[in-house]
Amino acid sequence: MESFDEGFELKEIQTLEGHSDRVWSLAWNPATGHSGIPLVFASCSGDKTVRIWEQNISSGLWNCKAVLEETHTRTVRSCAWSPSGKLLATASFDATTAIWENVGGDFECVSTLEGHENEVKSVSWNASGSLLATCGRDKSVWIWEVQPGNEFECVSVLQGHTQDVKMVQWHPTMDILFSSSYDNNVKVWADEGDSDDWQCVQTIGESNNGHTSTVWALSFNASGDKMVTCSDDLTLKVWETDNIGMQSGNGVPPWRHLCTLTGYHDRTIFSVHWSREGIIASGAADDAIRLFVENNERMVGGPMYKLLLKKEKAHDMDVNSVQWSPGDKRLLASASDDGTIKVWELATL
Repeated sequence: MESFDEGFELKEIQTLEGHSDRVWSLAWNPATGHSGIPLVFASCSGDKTVRIWEQNISSGLWNCKAVLEETHTRTVRSCAWSPSGKLLATASFDATTAIWENVGGDFECVSTLEGHENEVKSVSWNASGSLLATCGRDKSVWIWEVQPGNEFECVSVLQGHTQDVKMVQWHPTMDILFSSSYDNNVKVWADEGDSDDWQCVQTIGESNNGHTSTVWALSFNASGDKMVTCSDDLTLKVWETDNIGMQSGNGVPPWRHLCTLTGYHDRTIFSVHWSREGIIASGAADDAIRLFVENNERMVGGPMYKLLLKKEKAHDMDVNSVQWSPGDKRLLASASDDGTIKVWELATL
C-alpha cells in the first residue's frame, strides 16, 4: 500500500440527477469495472425508486440505464448486489425487501420478502451469495437462505437489539453477520453449529470502548481483520480481530477496540466505507466527505489514522452514503438529501 504522503484531491467527475427525493444509499455492482465491463451502481431514494447507473467506457460519463419503480410503495432505504452481480436486493419502508434479476438488461422483480413488521432499513449478501440479511425498525435481524428458482427462506430471526437496527453487513470472507443499531451497539452473529442456530457471539457497546450514540454504519478492510464503525457520537472507531478464518473449535474470535477518530466531525456520521487499498471515507450531516488513511509516521502514542483530505460542501445537504468503486480507478460515489449522486475521483495533485 502506498504511503499517501503526497497531496490528493477529490475531483468531481459528474453530478447525477433524476431522483425526486433524498438519495439514501448506493451500491456498486461487484461484477463490473473489470476486463472491459463498464462500471454499474444502483441508487435508492425516498421517491420509492431505484436507479441503475452505467459508465460509458469511451466518454467516462454516467447514464441512467433503468428505473426500478412501481414495486415499493414507500422509501427505498438500502440496496445491495449479490456477489455475482446478477441479483439486486432493495429494502423499503413498506416492510418488504424486493429481489431484482437483470435479464438481458431489463430488471424484473423476481421475489418479495415479507416478515418485518415495519420499515426495512438495510440489506446485505454474504460472500458466497447463499445468504441474505435484512434488518429493521422492529429491532430484528432476519437471515434468508437463497433457494433454487429465486426462492428465499427465512432461516433465523435474531432478536437482541433493543432499538431500530440501522445496518446489517456480512463479513467479507466468513459467514459472520454484523448489525448496528440505534441502541448504540454493534452485534456479531454466527451460526456455531450446522443447525441454523444463529447466536449473538459478541456485543460491542459502551462497556467495551464502543459508541455512546446510534451506530449508523460499519465497513471492513480488504483482509477482513479490521472494521470501522461510525456514529451519531461524532466519532469513527476502528476495531481489530485475530485469526480470521481460524474458526476451528474456538468459535468466533472477538473484536477489540484499536482506536477512535475524534475531533474531525461536528455532525452525525451516516456512512463509512473502507477502500480495497485502505482509505476510509466518511459521509456526514455537515455536507462534507472526509478521507482517512493509516498514519505510517506516527510517533509513539500518536494517532493511528490521519485525515487525508476533507471535501467541504461535497453536497448541499447531508451526505447519506459514500461507497468506493470495485474497479481499478479510485472512484467514490456519494448520495445526499439534496437528491443528487456525485461520482468523484481521488487524484494526486
